[in-house]
Amino acid sequence: MKRIILASASPRRRELLEQIGLQFQVEPSNFEEHGGPTSEPHELARALSLQKASAVAGKHQDAIIIAADTFVVFQGRILGKPHTEVEARRMLQALSGCGHSVITAFTIMDAGSGKTVTRSVGTKVQMKKLTDVEIDSYVRSGEPLGKAGGYAIQGMGAVIVERIEGDYFNVVGLPLNALAQALREFGIRVLQSP
Repeated sequence: MKRIILASASPRRRELLEQIGLQFQVEPSNFEEHGGPTSEPHELARALSLQKASAVAGKHQDAIIIAADTFVVFQGRILGKPHTEVEARRMLQALSGCGHSVITAFTIMDAGSGKTVTRSVGTKVQMKKLTDVEIDSYVRSGEPLGKAGGYAIQGMGAVIVERIEGDYFNVVGLPLNALAQALREFGIRVLQSP
């Protein structure tokens, strides 16, 4: 079987692939993301995941590359990852009591043959109405920094999410069901018969 390479530095994506029993190596793509607010979110996410996979595939001849990109879409705008407490606070205040979408696109690429599958999945998330104290406390925890939309549903952010509609793992950073289905196209089965 070919080596599998996760083209991502995300510890959450690494944990998710480990959770479904894949054996893989990690090699972040270091791809510089570019995309404007005018790009259609699913299209942009797919383009970014494809570019990340391509950046790593160019260094290998016999490997399956998995890359992904996740972001939050709120009122038609793409929210990135807050890098300061001020940005995180502003983002959480905007999302408070509102719904938004989390979009994750993934690309699976066979570096040898060039065969490529790129898909995107959307999940609707409803945030509870947050008090200023809750926002300040969560921001002080440091968890919102570097997370799409300023929260981590798999961490303390679980208590600020009221409900979701769709794939929970997509919100964490990788839609596992869709990924497992796509991996079958490369001869990789997550659940195999002995």
